[in-house]
Amino acid sequence: MEVVSVNAGKPQSVTYQGKELSTGIFKQPVNGPVYLDWTQLEGDGQADLRYHGGPDKALCVYSADHYPHWENVLKQPLIPAAFGENITVRGLTEEAVCIGDIFQLGEAVVQVSQPRRPCFKLNVRYGRTDLVDLVQQTGFSGFYFRVLQPGLIGTDMPFRLLERQHAEVSVAFVNRIRYHDKGNRAAIERILAVKELSDSWRAAFESRLSAGQA
Repeated sequence: MEVVSVNAGKPQSVTYQGKELSTGIFKQPVNGPVYLDWTQLEGDGQADLRYHGGPDKALCVYSADHYPHWENVLKQPLIPAAFGENITVRGLTEEAVCIGDIFQLGEAVVQVSQPRRPCFKLNVRYGRTDLVDLVQQTGFSGFYFRVLQPGLIGTDMPFRLLERQHAEVSVAFVNRIRYHDKGNRAAIERILAVKELSDSWRAAFESRLSAGQA
């Protein structure tokens, strides 16, 4: 398990399907340690704060282990931050990480809060209309960290699991229930029992239960 790259970038304007829009998905690797505060990485920014950033989504993490699959799909080589992530890792995928897991990341302490649910800006980056759907189908979503202790982070600094959440509800499991096994009430209740789950994903699953969709 290692940090391949720490990535940041401010929103920029692009044209997509004839319309101009602002997106923060174009991030670049940064040199040297950078400071992670409670809500985001130094030098980083989000275009639409309704859906991006904030305490539960301070850092977006994506595994380079998935890059070969997407290189085949996209027919091009990929470099760190290819999915707009703040942290590109290796050896840590959605199957291996659980909601509530706590990690040391450099000087910071962070906790897994939810899977990433990519928006259409990922389609924008690669000039496609299907990439978001493909991410949901594969489960190669990435995930978010909330910050428990701010501090400097960098590729040459410690990165290790400090505490495994006892319920062991993996990011991959949460993805499967949200997008595939949608009517599995017992699974939804198991997910909702994890208090570390982000507010937005909790609300989505609670709404499914209350609507009788599970």
